[in-house]
Amino acid sequence: MAAPVDLELKKAFTELQAKVIDTQQKVKLADIQIEQLNRTKKHAHLTDTEIMTLVDETNMYEGVGRMFILQSKEAIHNQLLEKQKIAEEKIKELEDTLRGWPDSPPWNTSL
Repeated sequence: MAAPVDLELKKAFTELQAKVIDTQQKVKLADIQIEQLNRTKKHAHLTDTEIMTLVDETNMYEGVGRMFILQSKEAIHNQLLEKQKIAEEKIKELEDTLRGWPDSPPWNTSL
């Protein structure tokens, strides 16, 4: 009688362990993505800050693949603001996803 119960418990424990490992991997991946997006956002902000110190009529080159395209200061400024906005939205989305997981580790509840 005890053998079937032990097998059921062992099976349930194994499934729970797999679920915990899967969730930990997802949390780690989300944290890595958030870090990368924060770096992208900061880089865009710093670049924009430097660009704004230049004269308004300054033309700049934007790197696209292996070539450079001549752009106005305003166009580059708008692209950097858009990049920051997109990064913020993705960070918020990832943080909401982390909060939404019912079995996320307790150390991520403060997000």
